[in-house]
Amino acid sequence: MPRAVIFDLDGTLVDSAPDLHAAANVLLGEMGAAPLSLTQVHGFVGAGVPKLVERCLAASDLPADGKAFADAVARFTQIYGTAPANLTRPHPGVEAALGALSARGLLLGVCTNKPEGLTRQVLSGLGLDRHIRAAVGGDTLDVMKPDRKMLAHTAGLLGAGLGEVLFVGDSEIDAETAANAGVPFALYSGGYRKRPLDTFEDVFIFHDFAALPRWVAAI
Repeated sequence: MPRAVIFDLDGTLVDSAPDLHAAANVLLGEMGAAPLSLTQVHGFVGAGVPKLVERCLAASDLPADGKAFADAVARFTQIYGTAPANLTRPHPGVEAALGALSARGLLLGVCTNKPEGLTRQVLSGLGLDRHIRAAVGGDTLDVMKPDRKMLAHTAGLLGAGLGEVLFVGDSEIDAETAANAGVPFALYSGGYRKRPLDTFEDVFIFHDFAALPRWVAAI
């Protein structure tokens, strides 16, 4: 059995799209644009805040470069940061799965492209931080997923090597991150992936978090 399990956050442990959607529409309203649908914003999640804002601006025919873009990213972060766990909820079975893994002595961490401060706010706001010993965000290092350094750094904070780690995510970026780091990967099917499930190879695909501790125990 491995020593550590590292999780992506948005789409994997939590459904954060409702809060991201709400913050995006406040930003767009301030910029004089019409609101986007939850489905639209749901499809923009996964590559970090700047990319999310860029996609929202592009969908609204607003400029997504230069100082105006930097200001939009900063304003979105400010808006979202006031209540990042208001509408966000853990996926069904997440809390029980984290508890079961922790009870077995596994070290649990989070590796996400969401900024670290916002990540910690969400984990704390939902009470998931009691299980998580390390959290690495998209602004923790000078790289983001799918760069393997993200996982390596998270593993190091947990006191584990990459050879002792499993990664759990919900998207193509997460699958690529695991492949780049050479670690086993589990894909949660209920997240924010864009590709069909049958296009993911050499991964454990699960639909219910109750299955995750059993898979980890079998590694």
